[in-house]
Amino acid sequence: MSLLQVSGISLQEEGDFILKDISFTQQAFQKIAIAGETGSGKSSLLKIIAGYIQPSAGDVFFEGIRVKGPAEKLVPGHPGIAYLSQQFELPKSLRVEQVLRYANTLSEEEAETLYDVCRISHLLPRRTDHLSGGERQRIALARLLTASPRLLLLDEPYSNLDMGHKAILKSVIRDIGEELNITCTLVSHDPLDTLSWADEILVMKAGQVLQQGTSVQIYQQPANAYIAGLFGNYNLLSPSQGQAFSRLPGIVLNGKNMLLRPEHIRLVTEENQGVAGKVRQVNFFGSYYELEVLLPEATIKVKAAESKAAKGDTVYIAVAPENVWYI
Repeated sequence: MSLLQVSGISLQEEGDFILKDISFTQQAFQKIAIAGETGSGKSSLLKIIAGYIQPSAGDVFFEGIRVKGPAEKLVPGHPGIAYLSQQFELPKSLRVEQVLRYANTLSEEEAETLYDVCRISHLLPRRTDHLSGGERQRIALARLLTASPRLLLLDEPYSNLDMGHKAILKSVIRDIGEELNITCTLVSHDPLDTLSWADEILVMKAGQVLQQGTSVQIYQQPANAYIAGLFGNYNLLSPSQGQAFSRLPGIVLNGKNMLLRPEHIRLVTEENQGVAGKVRQVNFFGSYYELEVLLPEATIKVKAAESKAAKGDTVYIAVAPENVWYI
């Protein structure tokens, strides 16, 4: 039996669909990320799963029990499911240990383990109004976890965090799954938050799931340009523009648009090994260079770990057949 089953969920407001016929399952300890642009319905879906919004149609089952919405029960929410919203709140002017003690159902040993996992043990004597945003968020998370949920729903947990606190929170979320055995579902619009973490990704647009698959499938084989753009830079060449690559070994033109990720395009040294183009721009991003290369009918971006090419130089580029995707 699946830990979570979402079946035919729709949500309508004033005649407009916020969500439309969404279905998926989640196994215990499977990490699922939900991605999409702002307004795609990600947060609404999480709130329905948590029991905080009543769906217009469809059902959510958690551990085989239907999750009831707020129209069906006095206190919204479902036992075993914890939801961390973007607008979490903590009581003001209390010590952290007081805030956590009020919600705690764990033994002393279990609580200490939880505080260590959430990286907040050193914050227990501090007052809640003397904490940074990242620290407050980890405390809000720990407070939810004192109830020992089996499923944790995280709504844009990395938004508005600086790089340091974001790195800490990523480690915390990883350890919540591995050390506390809690299944996590995460909503984010940033590909770096999802690709390296998720076992499976659902991509949403306008309240619908457009594609579902592993991180590798979503990144390398996107169903359309919208999905490709959510997860990084890409080059999209029409059939006529893709003609330039037809002379390369294994490249087949099939009448569809050719999608190439910049990092999959190689700079080669010999004219007979690649396609000739003129460098239009070179940008340095620390760990890599990005070149804009002008071909006869298109300008494409190339990502390279090292490059001595300068603006105006002629370069030769190539791509392996397995790195070409057609949409």
